Amino acid sequence: MLDDTLLDDPAALQRADRDRALLALAGAGARVRTALRLADAAGLDRLRPDGRPRAVLVAGHGSALTAGEILTALAGHAGLITTLPPTEAAAPRADRAGAPPAFTAGLGWQLPGWAGPLDLLVVSSADGGEPGLVGLAEQAYARGCAIVVTAPAGSPLAEAALQVRALPLPYVASALPEDEAPAGPAAEPDLPAEDPAALWSHLAPLLALAQKIGITQLPYDALPAVADLLDATAVRCRPDAAAYTNPAKGLAARLAGTVPLLWAEGPIAGAVATRFAAQLAERAGRPALAGPLPQVLTAHRGMFTGQLGAGADPDDFFRDRVDEPDPLHLQVLLLRHVPGAPGAQPGVRPGGAPEEQGGPAEVPEDDAGPRSFGVTRAHRLAGAHDVRLTEYATTRPDPLHALADLVALTDFAAVYLGLAAAQS
Repeated sequence: MLDDTLLDDPAALQRADRDRALLALAGAGARVRTALRLADAAGLDRLRPDGRPRAVLVAGHGSALTAGEILTALAGHAGLITTLPPTEAAAPRADRAGAPPAFTAGLGWQLPGWAGPLDLLVVSSADGGEPGLVGLAEQAYARGCAIVVTAPAGSPLAEAALQVRALPLPYVASALPEDEAPAGPAAEPDLPAEDPAALWSHLAPLLALAQKIGITQLPYDALPAVADLLDATAVRCRPDAAAYTNPAKGLAARLAGTVPLLWAEGPIAGAVATRFAAQLAERAGRPALAGPLPQVLTAHRGMFTGQLGAGADPDDFFRDRVDEPDPLHLQVLLLRHVPGAPGAQPGVRPGGAPEEQGGPAEVPEDDAGPRSFGVTRAHRLAGAHDVRLTEYATTRPDPLHALADLVALTDFAAVYLGLAAAQS
């Protein structure tokens, strides 16, 4: 069981945060600004596309693919967006120094058979050393695809971008001071933990590109404003903020000792739920199931009537429980983006209560705001089986800003849950 008092001990949190995840998240806004500035300097602002591509293919792994999924949610039906995950893995070769190679060095990607001159391939990598991505760029060049590569300057992938006539965009790494560098050996050296803020270094140039080629219809100042929103969330969710004023700490405490079901209404919230499930696994070591309404009601229904449901009967009511750990129960986290709610205004929840300091906050159970039938049925299902349902909703009119708010909050919550659990 999590001792939530640990969340109010900034010194203990700092000691537990060996890879400086909180500091990396705090710098996400600065990374967005730097990525946008460097993308323009690399030539993105001078790009004059001749129409939109038939399809945009986003290749990479980890947060690079998440960025592609977010682009899909933001673009809607404006274009065909396809993510290209690795399709194969081979034993990577050790480098000349004899250091163990990363698992990602052996990954392979394959371009779809239909991809051709009408399509755009976006390759994004935080390392830039994956031979499989270099090979994918070469495949696309042979097929006549337009190519954009986001990778660290001087990396093999960045150099390959010049050979295949791609538009090279720099990847912005975390700017941790030397005395704040991650410490301690990795549990799996060839499978290192991903930088929790890497998503924004992939997403910022990708969205700037999508805006330039007409895939998204974002306001001209939408991307710079994301950096300000990330900064504001970092202030609200800072380690020295008490749990009762820190929404990320409060969310982490709610999820402790539970099996989270991350339900989402709408594509924006769906992308956030998928991201949150991945971060809970990566940062907190906790399994979570994510899915969109209304499909998730039938997909997860059986869990409410099983042993994880709060109303499930034990096998032996009179057995001795002194030495037993606290049982796990379900916790539903419902994420919503409701910009079209009647009377909704920026920063105001559906029920009329202000969002906490401009960011998403928990919606009260007795909230009188409008709900879709899927949301109403979700509340009924949870209530019928005594399962706690916590709802977060944002009414920000801009979908990108709503997504940034929710992603930043849940990213911090995943890190806090992992740090507090490590100390318990």
